[in-house]
Amino acid sequence: MGAEERDGGRERSRANGASALRRGAVDRPRVRLDQPRAPRRTFLPEYDPEAFGRLSEKIARFLGTGRFIVWMTFTIIVWVIWNTTAPSGLRFDQYPFIFLTLALSLQASYAAPLILLAQNRQDDRDRVTHEQDRKQNERSIADTEYLTREIAALRLGLGEVATRDWIRSEIEDLLRDLELRQPAAAESDERDR
Repeated sequence: MGAEERDGGRERSRANGASALRRGAVDRPRVRLDQPRAPRRTFLPEYDPEAFGRLSEKIARFLGTGRFIVWMTFTIIVWVIWNTTAPSGLRFDQYPFIFLTLALSLQASYAAPLILLAQNRQDDRDRVTHEQDRKQNERSIADTEYLTREIAALRLGLGEVATRDWIRSEIEDLLRDLELRQPAAAESDERDR
């Protein structure tokens, strides 16, 4: 590669926006920022977090009802009675009830995270609602302050404007002055004669 070819390559790189010569670099196609990238292949299963969140809220809502408590109590009572009074061949969980303990532990281990997930989603919704309420309150306060300033400006403006009552009172004052001056004017006319 001669000096002329290197200079020509350098000029080409600068024309394309590169500030330094890249030796041995393959010209890659430009990445378009206005288009999303192609999704990468993953071996993990994909799921919709919103759908999972809605399902967890439904489960958490059911776990917090009296119906769940009644069904759980009924199931445990039937389980214990069956495994203590049924013939030995039909019992599937002997006295320490290890399988029942395992089932309840499994249910609790799934219920706790689902309840926490539902609470987190509710907290997020509450946070958004509080933020919207705060912004609405700020707008209301700003509107109230604006209207207060406008009313004060109108009061100041009306203080300088002649109102009907003020004009009436001024005319009444002038009429009184005229009535007081008429007898005085009549007396001065009589003196002049």
